[in-house]
Amino acid sequence: MNRALVLFWRKGYQATSLEDLLKGMGIGRSSFYAAFGDKRTLFIECVDLFGVRTLDIVRRDRGQMPPLDALQEFFERSFTDAQGVGSKANWGCMLVNTVIEMADVDEDLVSHASRYLSDMQLLFKDCLQEAGASPARAEELAAMLMVFNEGIRVSSRRRLPQAQYLQPVATTFQLIRSVTA
Repeated sequence: MNRALVLFWRKGYQATSLEDLLKGMGIGRSSFYAAFGDKRTLFIECVDLFGVRTLDIVRRDRGQMPPLDALQEFFERSFTDAQGVGSKANWGCMLVNTVIEMADVDEDLVSHASRYLSDMQLLFKDCLQEAGASPARAEELAAMLMVFNEGIRVSSRRRLPQAQYLQPVATTFQLIRSVTA
């Protein structure tokens, strides 16, 4: 499943062929159909896996550090954990990629990925409230952070130098800290 997730994450749903999946997963066509049914079903399972893992990153960090540090770490880690040509730092976010790729093509897949983005925004809001923001301010800031998240994930596909991502993250969290203090 991880190999399929990586293929879909890097190439997208439409550009990942069944042959890519069979080769990448090291399985035969009949095994593929027996295990997953079809490409779309496997894709949905990969979106689910990606979404759960992404939410778990923030939840885990939130349990180990102050909430704003956990949020900032979530953004920074994307650009510091894996660097270089072809690194996952340049793949964007599978959820955001799916929404962009499948808009006006498959609204069910867009809705499926969007549910995880909405869950992420709620988690952002919870962290912001825990950091001292009022419920209304936390909701505003969480919405802003989600737009920032979506934008920086799309921008990461440009493969700019690491500092061009880390500086906006630092600035964003300086602003958030100044209005939640």
